[in-house]
Parts: sequence; structure tokens; C-alpha cells
Amino acid sequence: MSRLTELFEQKNKRVLNVYCTAGYPQLNSTLEVMGSLQKNGADIIELGMPYSDPLADGEVIQSSSLVALNNGMTIDTLFDQLATMRTSIYIPVVLMGYMNPILQYGFENFCIKAKSLGVDGLILPDMPLYEFEQIYGKIIQDNGLDFIFLVTPETPETRLRKLDALSSGFLYAVSSSATTGTDKDFSKVAVYLERLKSMQLKNPFLVGFGIKDKASFDAVNIFANGAIIGSAYIQALSKGNNVETTTKTFLERVLSN
Repeated sequence: MSRLTELFEQKNKRVLNVYCTAGYPQLNSTLEVMGSLQKNGADIIELGMPYSDPLADGEVIQSSSLVALNNGMTIDTLFDQLATMRTSIYIPVVLMGYMNPILQYGFENFCIKAKSLGVDGLILPDMPLYEFEQIYGKIIQDNGLDFIFLVTPETPETRLRKLDALSSGFLYAVSSSATTGTDKDFSKVAVYLERLKSMQLKNPFLVGFGIKDKASFDAVNIFANGAIIGSAYIQALSKGNNVETTTKTFLERVLSN
């Protein structure tokens, strides 16, 4: 059983997935940030592999990617950093990134290495559905990795059901067709989330884009199995304070009763 499957069997409400950028704020911050997230209440770590042209990312995450790239972060460096990950990190870890650098690394080699290090799944927003079905899906599955597709309020039901059928781990429900980090009116998003909830999907679904605090986290959890926070956490880290203190304060506010 995968770590993601196990997590959702044990906890199917208020699951918190937190995004962080590998190599940010410092090149060697990756494991420190991951450890702080785990210690302070994150259920899943979504580890962003910085890329110079990230289509789905808003300004905050783009800026953190640029800093990480300037710090010297590469896929090889990241894999070196993750070599000891599973001696301290026990919660699911999902790599989020874009196809271009992975294809340059070699897709199959990437999947083999990721699995050997204890990575649980992949989120690749620019992976075409056709190519997943024809080429890459089998490689991902053969290496025991979950693959998480994104759906939006504009995704037609037939496509949505297909993406759900092909996903494993969870489904990433984008709150609206915009980039990460933009403010959302969750009363409008509620209609879409209600529809997803009523569809009896194969996978649990987590809501991302615009979740930034306790109010937005609570709002989407009425419908979803949990939520994904990215830009707001990166913004907190960007203030330059101690990683542990920043993470503890940020997550306490989001998860407070």
C-alpha cells in the first residue's frame, strides 16, 4: 500500500498538503523545511522542483524557483539531498514539476531514482493526457509512483472522470483557472467543489490555488478531503526568519481549532 493510500485510509478529512520549493530559501534548506513541515502538522509534502518557466505557478512560487535555481538547485542536487530523506521523513512526499527538465534528465531514470529515494508520487501539470496514456503512465506505474492529475472548474465531466480513473493517490482540484497564490472567493468555488463531492470519485480530492489561512482551509474542507497550501507558506519563509519558527507559527494558525 502506498503512503498516500495509507494516509487517506487513516485520515480522510482536513488533510493538509504543503508545497515548498526545493533549494529555497537556501540551497541546503530542503530537508530542514521538510522536517519542519512534518513536525508541525503537514500530512503531505509537495516538493517543487524549480523550473525557469513554470506555467501554473504564480509570482510568489516563481520567485522562489528563481532563487532556488540561482542557489544552484538541479534535479541531481535534489536527488543528492533526498538520499537520506527516509531516515527522518515518514509522511508522503510528492514531487511537483514540469516535463522539460525531467525529459532532459531521462523520464524513466527520473522515476527509478525518485522511487529508490522514497518519493511517493508526481504532479506534472504539463503532462499531456494522451502522452500519459501512451508513454509515461506505464513507466510511472512500473516504478510504484502515484500520479496526481489536476482538474479545474472548467474540466468537462467525461474528462474529469477519466483523469480521476487514471490518477492515484489523490486528485488535485484547482480552485479556479488561474495561477497559484491569487485570492479566491470561496463562496463561488463552493458550487464546483459540491459537484466534485457529489460525483463519488475514485480518489480523494485536495483543493489548491488560493488556500492561504485557516478561513480558506476551513472553507474548502466542507467539501474536500483536504487542501494544498503553497504561496502563503513560501511568502512566510521569504521573510528570512528561522525556518522552524516560521513553519510552526504558520501551520498553528492554519490548523487551529
